[in-house]
Amino acid sequence: MRPFVTDAVIVRNERIVLVRRKNEPFKGKWALPGGFAEENETAEQCCAREALEETGLSVRVKKLVGVFSSPERDPRGTVAAAYLCEAVGGELKGGDDAKEAKWFPLDELPELGFDHGKIIGEARKLIR
Repeated sequence: MRPFVTDAVIVRNERIVLVRRKNEPFKGKWALPGGFAEENETAEQCCAREALEETGLSVRVKKLVGVFSSPERDPRGTVAAAYLCEAVGGELKGGDDAKEAKWFPLDELPELGFDHGKIIGEARKLIR
């Protein structure tokens, strides 16, 4: 079985939260906050936990963006469920696997790791 991860698409006022990765794969690149589900944890719980650990923000998981399973998306072979999220508390700061966390305008994204450009494109269809 391939590992299961979640990615949090945290958007507010045409801006999105991205984290700079501290570790491989894609070390130093910007990415959506996310990570591996723990035992006995739902995908939604994983998404909220990983968002808090990596960004310092408490989020409310609003809607599934999609399941992303291309074998090329991640050299570790993961399948990701991405969720549109709303920040409901906390203070933005990088933590855990994230070197830093920052708001970016949706029209001015940096170079991204994984297939996160595709995920953000799908999420934008839901927030228009």
